Amino acid sequence: MTAQVILADTLNRPLRDLRISVIDTCNFRCPYCMPESEFADYRFLRCEERLSFEEIERLATLFARLGVNKLRLTGGEPLLRKRLEVLVGRLAAIPGIDDIALTTNGMLLEAQAQALAAAGLRRVTVSLDSVDPEVFSRMSGGRGDLDRVLRGIDAARAAGLDPVKLNVVVQRGVNEDGVLDLVERFRGTGVVVRFIEFMDVGTRNGWNREQVLPSAELLRRIGARWPLSPLPGQYRGETAERYAFDDGGGELGFISSVSQPFCGDCTRARLSTDGALYTCLFGASGTDLRGPMREGAGDAALLELITRIWRGRSDRYSEVRAEIDGQRARKRIEMYQIGG
Repeated sequence: MTAQVILADTLNRPLRDLRISVIDTCNFRCPYCMPESEFADYRFLRCEERLSFEEIERLATLFARLGVNKLRLTGGEPLLRKRLEVLVGRLAAIPGIDDIALTTNGMLLEAQAQALAAAGLRRVTVSLDSVDPEVFSRMSGGRGDLDRVLRGIDAARAAGLDPVKLNVVVQRGVNEDGVLDLVERFRGTGVVVRFIEFMDVGTRNGWNREQVLPSAELLRRIGARWPLSPLPGQYRGETAERYAFDDGGGELGFISSVSQPFCGDCTRARLSTDGALYTCLFGASGTDLRGPMREGAGDAALLELITRIWRGRSDRYSEVRAEIDGQRARKRIEMYQIGG
């Protein structure tokens, strides 16, 4: 077996995590990601334009040789990709891969959780922005079924995909009033709620800084109801600041890309549905890996390409966001193409 390489970028950030978008389509139309008004007539990728399971497995194997030990499957909505458990099984068998996780909106999770866990999926994160049916419907573009998502969360827990994490994008004036209800709903259940500041991912979500609710403000609101204490970080590159309920009711997380950027510890690469490598969530362009692979490039050539891209990486968009002129007009990859 080929020895694993320690690969670092220009800021000495190692390559540890690979997020793989397995499909660009989604059954939701969340306003902060894929607003209905912008995607009503959008043409998503055809099957042959997506990476096949064999191609994903091959690239993941190469990334593992370069230091990646964690994989996360994203979308779009990854559970729309047929027979996803087959891909999970292949990825779980790759030497060096210690953890495979999935981010989903949860609508299809109830039926698939057991098979995914049996294939080797270790963890699942469900995007859930409100437990108020009306607000939830609005934030899913009118396409979500809250009860069905909640059953999916229960199914994931029953399948052993613990701890289930919830990603909650909080927008001031949109769903902030329901934050305490959401915390109360999951306190003491073992489900970890993580609040995410509304980010300017892509160019279609109408991002407005005034709609950003800083994590510090949210922490004060929640802490006034249930006292919280900070928890130590678990590993370099961890995106969430963690807090425990003082009464033993579990923990919360806060992901503060806007108010407290964490670019300096980012260890994540992203693979788009059509096989482009992106080194930042806010990247303007990626490096095509699908083309060389389908044209017959060998493993050595692909490893050299990936190595060159990562070693030249200097991305730190969140840290310099305020310095970028015309940031709203700046081209950026859309979230549904590379996941969150």
